[in-house]
Amino acid sequence: MAYETVYDISVVLGSESIDYPGDPPYVRELVQTVKESGTCELSRLGMSSHSGTHIDAPAHFIPGGRCVDQYDVRRCILDAHVVAIRDREAVRPSEFADLKVRPGEALLFKTHNSVSGRCRKGVFVDTFVYLTAEAADLCIEKGISLVGLDYITVERQGDKAFTVHRKLLGGDVLILEGIDLGQVPVGSYTLFCLPLKIKGGEASPVRAVLVR
Repeated sequence: MAYETVYDISVVLGSESIDYPGDPPYVRELVQTVKESGTCELSRLGMSSHSGTHIDAPAHFIPGGRCVDQYDVRRCILDAHVVAIRDREAVRPSEFADLKVRPGEALLFKTHNSVSGRCRKGVFVDTFVYLTAEAADLCIEKGISLVGLDYITVERQGDKAFTVHRKLLGGDVLILEGIDLGQVPVGSYTLFCLPLKIKGGEASPVRAVLVR
């Protein structure tokens, strides 16, 4: 199948990706070069499972919750809606309450994080557009299968209870974090965001794309 439009909404690991405070930082180390070995280049990767553009599964916060390898791959190929959020502080229900969506679809919130380029700066900042608990409740009420936000976390900075993660993951709503929607028009797409098949993984980096 040929698609007319393809948007890569993943950030670049090692230059655009943001390390969440306290997580192991992303690093790529050369083990050998073609010149040194006479055969090939080989590198070693070190990172958190939440590095760059990634998916959180329920096991991230829910005891006994499902892991990334326990989902059928089709759960990460979804009809998706990119929604513009004008509020520069948070995603609130008022901006998408009237959106017509079907249960099982994905919602991706395009906020000032993407518009300003904050989501791909490579450095964590305390001030970013986050998802409110009320917005998470509405996503669950609408039967959304996956929620995406254009920053390394959906959570308000300083919320040590991780309220939004617990609400969404407790409702079996996957969370796609660290996306970049800067070049993506509002509208409907097919989302591909396939995690690595990590046994027992509570999260995984993904290459996320939107097509139509």
